Amino acid sequence: MFRRKGLGRLFAGITVVSLVLAACSGGSGGSAAPGGSTAAGGAATCTGKGDKGTVNLMINQWVGAQANVAVVECLLTQLGYSVKTNTLAEEVAWQGFDTGEVDVILENWGHADLEKTYITEKKVAQDAGPNGVTGIIGWYVPEWMVEKYPDILDWNNLNKYADMFKTSESGGKGQFLASDPTFVTNDEALVTNLKLDYKVVYSGSEANTITAYQQATKNKTPLIGYFYDPQWLFNTVKLKKVNLPAYTTGCDAEPKAVNCDYPPYTLNKVVATKFVEKGGDAWTVVKNFTWTNADQNLVADDIANHNMSATDAAKKWLAAHESTWKAWMPAS
Repeated sequence: MFRRKGLGRLFAGITVVSLVLAACSGGSGGSAAPGGSTAAGGAATCTGKGDKGTVNLMINQWVGAQANVAVVECLLTQLGYSVKTNTLAEEVAWQGFDTGEVDVILENWGHADLEKTYITEKKVAQDAGPNGVTGIIGWYVPEWMVEKYPDILDWNNLNKYADMFKTSESGGKGQFLASDPTFVTNDEALVTNLKLDYKVVYSGSEANTITAYQQATKNKTPLIGYFYDPQWLFNTVKLKKVNLPAYTTGCDAEPKAVNCDYPPYTLNKVVATKFVEKGGDAWTVVKNFTWTNADQNLVADDIANHNMSATDAAKKWLAAHESTWKAWMPAS
């Protein structure tokens, strides 16, 4: 899955998600409204004629982004649109605003440089407002550790617990588990600048980090590391965030001097200017689309862990949250 470069999820390298969205088609999840209404009334069916034009939705390379797209794709299909999806790296996806290959990015993690190029200068894209999800990056420990060591969430106390985190890879210091070594993070600077008796050890991938947290929870073995929400793991494993020195504007401006927590990221949608002008009802849905970290994690968890297609996971969520998604739909 995950995290992005720059002011985004801060990752320079990402593993491509192998799960690809299937086109929204029939199946469980409710029946059509009387008369085949596709507006605010009736249950989500994720079926339609596809005669109102094509909408190009970009899928970011992490399962939470699949969840966003699966839900919106189902609703657009129901409204009569043909939906085309493509899985692209973030920076490559923005180029699609220039070529017309991308109409909508439903989860943007910053990228001030790309915003300047495509929104401010070229004016081929526009900010479509927040998608409701807040990106929370930081240091986490399994919940059982907090129950046993109540003061461990205060970074000032981490050195007294360093011995507990020692591993064969940490060179006599406490191990701090980072993820993929290509991810752009602040962890090594934080360890140095906060004078923590820890060594940053890289798991090699998000998948390895997830496995480490699962095992640390199951076996009650000590673990502290880098992680983030939204992420489906929070639906299955309880983690607690360590309180690092509070983030203030500019405290992370110089990478080697960072001594503060990661900032929260208000994630937004970015759309092609042509889509705003000609998108009609599809633009209404995208503009109104907003849900929570918990919503996204529910759908992502079903895709990643319950052998559900993205479409079926979306239909399950839609069936249980009609009051939420009906507010996104155009008026009858």
